[in-house]
Amino acid sequence: MRTYRDVSRDDRGQVAVEFLGMVPVILLTLVLLWQVVLVGYTYTLAGNAADEAARACAVDGDGVAAASRHIDGAWSVSGGDCGGSDDMVHVTVTLRVPVLVPGVGGLFDVVGEAGAVREKVTAP
Repeated sequence: MRTYRDVSRDDRGQVAVEFLGMVPVILLTLVLLWQVVLVGYTYTLAGNAADEAARACAVDGDGVAAASRHIDGAWSVSGGDCGGSDDMVHVTVTLRVPVLVPGVGGLFDVVGEAGAVREKVTAP
């Protein structure tokens, strides 16, 4: 027969209590990892959009349209205008890092810069 002393030292349910205590830590870790993924993806998108805009500007195309074509719908492009000297094109594209869900809010701006040699048509 079990006495009061035996029942008070029983560890049944301990795993459930520990799991419930760790659930918020696990969820917070997953949320932070997802945010880091979004930051990295935004940097990748900004660099790619700047490269595409620079290529378009190098052949006297529309840099803003070229940058916008290579950005997901949740990110909005600012910049992409053609600038630079006669021989070089320099483009800066700015994207806002979303908070947890692309298209919602923003943490900070990410700037992508690219340059390309301006292509000129020469007569033979």
